[in-house]
Order: sequence, then C-alpha cells, then structure tokens
Amino acid sequence: MRNKGAVISILVLLTLIVMYYLSFSLKTYMVEKDANEQAIALADKNLGESADEDLRANFVDSVESAYLDSISGEVIYNFLGKHTYLDCKASEINLGLDLKGGMNVTLEIKAEDMVKALANDKRNPKLNEALTLAKKNREKGNENYVVLFVEAYESIAPGESIAPLFITPQNKERITITSTNEEVQKYLEEETQSAYDNAFDILRKRIDHFGVVQPNIQRDVAVKGRFHIELPGIKDPERVRGLLQGTAKLGFYETYEFAEIIGNLDQAERIIAKSLAIEEDVVEEENTEKVAEETVPELLAEDNIEPGIEGGLETEETTPAETSEIAQQKQYEEEHPLFFKLQPSINRETGQAAKGPVIGTAHFKDTARINYYLNMDEVKSVLPIDLKFAWTFKPIQNAEGGLMEGYYNLIALKETRKGGPVLTGDVVEKATRDFGNSGSAAAEVTMLMNSEGAKEWAKITENNVNRSIAIVLDGYVYSYPNVSGKIPGGRSSITGNFTPEEAEDLANVLKSGKMPAPARIISEEIVGPTLGQKAIDSGLRSFIIAFLVVLLYMIFYYNRAGWVADVALIANIFFIFGSLAAFGAVLTLPGIAGIVLTIGMSVDANVLIYERIREELAAGKGLKLAIADGYKNAYSAILDANITTLLVAIILFKFGVGPIQGFATTLIIGILSSLFSAIFITRLIFNGMMGKDKTFRFDTKITRNAFKNLKIKFLEKRKVAYMISGTIILISLISLTVRGLNPGIDFTGGRTYVVKFEKDVEVQNVASDLEDVIGERPMVKSFGGSDQVKIITKYKIDDDSERVDSEVDSLIYLGVKNNLPENASMEDFQSDFKQSSQKVGPSIADDILRKAFIAIGLSLLIIFLYILIRFQKWQYSLGAIAALAHDVLLILGLFSIFYSIMPFSMEIDQAFIAAILTVVGYSINDTVVVFDRIREFFKLHPKRNEDENINSALNSTISRTFSTSLSTFFVLLTIFIFGGEVIRGFIFALLVGIVVGTYSSLFIATPIAYEMMNKKNKRRNK
Repeated sequence: MRNKGAVISILVLLTLIVMYYLSFSLKTYMVEKDANEQAIALADKNLGESADEDLRANFVDSVESAYLDSISGEVIYNFLGKHTYLDCKASEINLGLDLKGGMNVTLEIKAEDMVKALANDKRNPKLNEALTLAKKNREKGNENYVVLFVEAYESIAPGESIAPLFITPQNKERITITSTNEEVQKYLEEETQSAYDNAFDILRKRIDHFGVVQPNIQRDVAVKGRFHIELPGIKDPERVRGLLQGTAKLGFYETYEFAEIIGNLDQAERIIAKSLAIEEDVVEEENTEKVAEETVPELLAEDNIEPGIEGGLETEETTPAETSEIAQQKQYEEEHPLFFKLQPSINRETGQAAKGPVIGTAHFKDTARINYYLNMDEVKSVLPIDLKFAWTFKPIQNAEGGLMEGYYNLIALKETRKGGPVLTGDVVEKATRDFGNSGSAAAEVTMLMNSEGAKEWAKITENNVNRSIAIVLDGYVYSYPNVSGKIPGGRSSITGNFTPEEAEDLANVLKSGKMPAPARIISEEIVGPTLGQKAIDSGLRSFIIAFLVVLLYMIFYYNRAGWVADVALIANIFFIFGSLAAFGAVLTLPGIAGIVLTIGMSVDANVLIYERIREELAAGKGLKLAIADGYKNAYSAILDANITTLLVAIILFKFGVGPIQGFATTLIIGILSSLFSAIFITRLIFNGMMGKDKTFRFDTKITRNAFKNLKIKFLEKRKVAYMISGTIILISLISLTVRGLNPGIDFTGGRTYVVKFEKDVEVQNVASDLEDVIGERPMVKSFGGSDQVKIITKYKIDDDSERVDSEVDSLIYLGVKNNLPENASMEDFQSDFKQSSQKVGPSIADDILRKAFIAIGLSLLIIFLYILIRFQKWQYSLGAIAALAHDVLLILGLFSIFYSIMPFSMEIDQAFIAAILTVVGYSINDTVVVFDRIREFFKLHPKRNEDENINSALNSTISRTFSTSLSTFFVLLTIFIFGGEVIRGFIFALLVGIVVGTYSSLFIATPIAYEMMNKKNKRRNK
C-alpha cells in the first residue's frame, strides 16, 4: 500500500478532531444527566414518591432548568480552552426540530410593501395600479419586483416620470424632479436591498433573546426578503410570532434618574409584597399542586443548591448559622420581592441611589417575573405616568471589563406626552462603525441624522446635559450615554465597550429604523417536545437494530474479512457523527435515515472489493497479490457509483430546506466517510494482519460457492421484462390520470396539526366538531393510531395578517376540546396534546414545487452527462436515464394506487421528493457498477460477441448486487418497522426504490443500452 504513513497520519488526525468535537456532546450529557438525577432526588424529598406524575414532572423540569440557567455562563470543561455550559451546548451535535421539538419559521418581507412604503403618496391610483400589476406579473416567475413595478407603471402611464412619486425630504439629494426612471429604479433597488440586509440583522438579534440554544437563521438564496429560522425548544409560538413579525422600532428616549423614582419604587415594593401574600394564602388553601410549583425558588434556596465540581447538584446539611441566614433571606424576599430579584443600583459608599437611569441588575431567568411585578395595575398607579422600563440588550460588564453572561440592567425611560420616544429612528440617515480617539481603540458607532433630526437632537441634548439618553431598538436598550453638552449637526457617537463586530451590528441595527414593511410568516412548523423524544427513541432504536443487522450479515457472508468490514463501518459511524458536530450540521429524523441508508450503501464498497478479491483468489493468485489486485480493480466501480450518488445528494442539499437538507447533509458526509473507511481503513488492517503472517478467508462454507458459474441469459429475457414493466407503467399512468396523487401541504399550501388524545377518537366526529367551529370541514385522518389524528385545513391560508396563526390555533383547540380532558386549557392543548403543526403559504408551496422539479430535472441531466463523459457512449447514458424514469414512474404509480389504502401517510411532500432522488442515486449507483463491469468485459474479451460479454458481466455482478441490495433492504425495513409514523411513507418509497432500482439495472438500463448499440452497429455495417 502506497503512502501508508500519510494515510495513518490522516486517520489519526481525523480521529483526534472527531473526538474533540464529540467530547462537547458527552460533557453536556453528563452535566444534564447529573442535574436531572439531583432534581429527581429533590422532588422525592419535597413532594414524595406518591405525588401526582404531572406535578413531579413539572417540578423536576423547573428545578433542572433553574439550575442549568444558573450555570449557563460557568466554565464546566477545560480542554484546549475554557468552555462554559452554553459553549459546550452550542458545540454539541445539533438536533433538528423533529428530534428536539421547537419551531421552524419562514418569514418574508414583501417587495410590494417596501416599494409602497417608500412612496410619498400611498393613495396615488396609478401607483397602486402599478403595484397590483407588478404583483400579478411576478406570480408568473421570480423576476425582480422593482423592475416589474417600473415596467408596469410605464405601461399604465406611458411617458410619465416616476420620480414625483418617491421624492421626500429625506431623499431629495438622491432623487429630483429631473431623475430618470432608470435612476429611480436604481434607488428603489438599493433601498429594498438595504432593508432586506437590515431585516436579517434585526431577526438575528431578536432570536438571540429567545434564550434558545443553537438557533439558526438563513437567507433564502433564491428569493430576496425571505428568511428561514429554526428555534429548537421553543414552547411559546405566540410570543415568537409576535416578536418576529413586529416592525423594527428605533427610538431615542430621555431617562429618569434612579434617585428620582426610588421613593415610588419603595411604594411599589410594598404593594407587590402585600399582593403576593394574599395570593399565597389563597393558593395554599385552594391548590396544593400550584403551591408546589410556585415554591420551586424557595426550595432551591432552602436546600442550598450549589454547582458541584462536575456541574451536578449538591444537597448539604445546613448549620444553625446558615439556617438563620436562609430565614433572613426568605424574610427579605417576602418583604422586598422586587429588589430580591432585581439587585438595586445602590452606591456602596453612600448607600444612596447611584447616578444614572439604571434601576438594578437581574439574571435573565428573573426578568419575566420582574416585568410582571412592574406591570401590575396597582404598581403602575404609584409610578410616574410617563415612566417606561426596558432591559439592556447586552449583558452587563464585571469589574475586569468582561461580560457577566446572563445578567442585564433595567433602565428607566421617560416617554413623551403622546407616548414613545422623543425622537424616532426615521431621522437616522447614516450609521457606521468607527474607532474612538480616546486611545482605547474601542469600537463605536457614529450616526448622522437628517437636517430635521439634527435640529431636534440639538434641543434634546441641550435639555439633558449630565443626564442619559437611551437608544432603544425593539424594546431593548442598546446604549444610554451620558450627555456632556449640546450636540449640534446631528452627528454623535455611541460607545459601549463594543467589539468591532458588535459595533458593525449596531450600525446596521440603527439603520434598520428605516425598514418600512413588516415580515410575515409564510411557512411554519412546530414540533412538540414529546413527539421529538419519541422520534429520538424510535430513530435510535431503528438505527441500532439496522446497524447490528449489517454487522452480522457481513460476518455471515465474508467470514473473518467481514469483521474487518465491520471495523470500517463502526469507524464510518464515528466519523459521521463527529463531522456533524464539527460542521454544526443539523441531525434530523430523515438525517438518521440518511445515516442508516449510508450504512447500507457503504457495504457496497466493501462488497465490491471483497468480490474482486474472491475472483482473484479463484484465479489462483496468492492472498497478498489477490488483495492488492482486488482493491485496484474495484476502485473504478466504487468511485463511479459513489460520485453519482454524491451528485444527487449535493442537488438535494442545494434545493432542499429543513429536514431534507439535513438528510442530504448526512448523506454527503456518509458517502465521503464510507469511501475513506472502506478503501483505506480496511486496507490498513489487511496489511497489518498480513505483516503478522495471519491468514483469513473471504467466505464461509455456506457462501463459498454462492452465485458461482451463473449463466442467466439476461438479454434474451429483456422482452419479457419490457412487457412486465410496460404493463405496470401503463397501470401507473392510468392511476395517475384518474386518481392522481395525494399532495401534501408542501405543494398545495395549507395547515396541518397532529393531535394526540388520551383515548381513541372517531375521525368523523373530530371533523364534524371542527367544522362547527371553523365553518368548513377539514380533512381528518388517523395518524399512527386511533388516539392520534392529523388535521389538514386551508382555512385562512391566504390571510397574512399578524394574528391569523394564533386565531387558527385557538379554533383548532375549540374544535377538539370535546375530546380533551374537561379542564384542559389552551396552554394544556399547546404543550400536552398538540404534537406538531405546520403551515405552508401558497407562495412558498409554489416555490417548493418549482424547486422539486428543478432538483429532479437537474439530477437526471447531471447523471446523463457524467455517464456520457465517464463511459464515452451516449447509449449508456440513455439506458441509465430510461431506468431512472422507469423507477420514478413505478413509485409514483404505487403511491397513486395505494395512498387511500395503506395505514400510513403516502403524501407527496418534500420528504417524498428526497426519497425519489435517493432512489435515483441508489439506482444509478447499481447501474453504474453494472456498466463498469460490462465495459471491463469488453476490454478483456474483445473477440467475444456483445451478447456473451454483457450476459457474463451481469452474471458476475449478481453476488455484489444481492449482498448490497439485501443488506440495504433489511436496513430500510428495520427503519420502516421501528422508525416511527412520521418517516414511514418516506422509507416505504425507498424500500420500493431498492427493489425496482436493482431490477431496472439488470432488465431495463442494460438491455436498452444494448439495443441502442446494436442499432448503431447495424447502421454502420450497412
């Protein structure tokens, strides 16, 4: 083996890198496991083992979450640097929503809204007519909306200038009455693009405040103004919708000094304490369960929970002095509930309120409770009417200048008489990152206002000398600098110990005040944590079973050499998961299927090598030479087969989103990893074993003579195969014409809900109840059992108003309420019964359908060209494409015939398209191996006739085809049985694809290539 040292070096390096990245997942697992065990022990101590199951679960979740929040910024792992819990969490294997639960949202800022917002007269009839016409024309394709608008206006008002519609005091230097339509078009394109860029920054900042680990936001590369956002673990979709769809609001606020309102806050403190005391008395008398949940913070304090050395929870016995201190703390909390959670900004030397607008500091897990206190009606009555509170965007600094992760300041803002800021962000014309002249080289943001804003800014700063002015975006305070003097000219700087990147972000955020249009949710998917855990369990179970099946099969068929292949397969899995962690890729349920499919397909490389080695041994070569020649002769088929599958996977990755992209990611990584493992790792093991003079066999007594001396005349049976395939295809075409397919909402638009009940339900009754509430009858069908249903409706799918999604959620709850427990609330429905929901708007459904056709068409084209280049005969390409068309038609026909019969979902959705492309990849893999062997036989036996060479080549591949297809089929069958309802239709398509793909390689692709070559030869002979 050449370059043995280089291969070993690469293997060692890869192993170390993978171990490093996987170690973060292991560390977070250990910390969370320890926290969970200690929380359970605490529940046993305080609630007793006989407590209500839901009460215990809520208690354990509360204690565990509180603890993990408290250590989020602490270092828990010291290896190649200091890593906090959040660092480790961000670096662990990233689970998709279908495994973890959470929310997946696609937002869109409509270009027509942007253009209309930039106009100076939004009621202009010609403007609105042009906007409507441009929107209609855009539905025909994906052209630039601004170009379509200009063209529409010119067709409505020939010869008229567009400039008067868009001239404003803010842009008078860019557009004048003499500006051409081309100049106005350029201005509109620049403004809309700037708004899209700002929207991305705003949305990215917003999702950081959800407290979500591993959030993800991506621009849609195909559609401007469209964004895909994943928020794992989100349990409050209503809040997410509100925050994501709100228009960005930038404001400059005057502030209160803490000293000016400390007396009011003291009054508020007494009101809050009295109110809580009354509530506690009522709760203790009426609801023991609620008391247990509300007293979680007290139990934490009472049991003296502190971080352990390894990040666990420690429960210690308290001394009398400690007991007294705890009692004092509890008394202080009862008397001062606000300032117990909000550490007041007090000057330590004087004991007086510190100068400035900072009221106090709190950990983010306490901010919701503090907000609740300050928004109580009785509290508002004793506070100034113009007082408004807001939290800082960045965590506060510690004494060393670093950030105290998780701790934020509460700022006292002063609203105007009309409410709101003294100056809005509309006046900011320009904001750029800069560096101060103080010698600290700290990054800052320089902003320039328009003339009107500059005048107002001068007045505001003059009136607030030696006071702070707060810069607030979306309700968060980015900066509250102290004014040292009047600032004329509208130019000022914002400082705040920013890094260059943070200053750049803030500059973009400041400009975002000009974003005129809101983002609307056009697609949404919510997966409950219960369904996510079931998916993990079923996915892991199917993965382990399938993996064991493959390992045992390789040993059964290839004896001791099978053990070597198994080592390579285990290494393959190790590298796949390590690569997922290293690249931050998302592991989804289809991704697990992709990994398991990779296991089945990676067997193919080993099988190809082993079969060639067996042939060399049968030819009388020694073991060492047989192994060398076996590897050498197998390379061509291995590379061709895997490259074609890799090309399909890349197309899937390019055009897929969400789970489909996750499937493609794992498939790409798996193909590359399996190639390395099968070719290099097994070769290293064989070389090492031969160096120690060890012998081994590549077969067992049962498999030794399997498939030897086969003389099947495939070409003579091609007409029978044509008749069988033609009949099935005809039936499929008739069914597709008459019955059609069962398209999912991915391609039609609509909403789906998966709801699980505590008892079996009748789908007709559920549909009837929903019709009474909604006003139209949705489709309701059992989903995985009689106690679980899938609800499909198009109710208000064209409505893009901000509250429509929450409204539909409420109607679904009312419609199924008769089948829920008597006291089940809307919150109970969202958290305990709604397993998942999905919304796909009409516009994104059209895009998904378009991408699906592009992906399939592009896959077929690339495969045709690759085979043409590789085999240098168009007949091979035509045979391969004919076989692929055959496979796709058969699968479509099967889904058309049986979609209303099978006990699982056979919808045509994105997952089905992924299945079709995977079948295409697998089928072409098999076909290429067959073609490669035919090409080899023509070179080895040039004097034989074509029929004999082709038949001999096909017979020689039967052993490989049987092993690969059988192992892959059993792998997929395992997932189909144990993998869960969500993925069953997807896997069924793959199962069918394996069978028809293997059949078509032998009886469709090869015969058609043979027919075409024969015709060419006959024409040449004439």
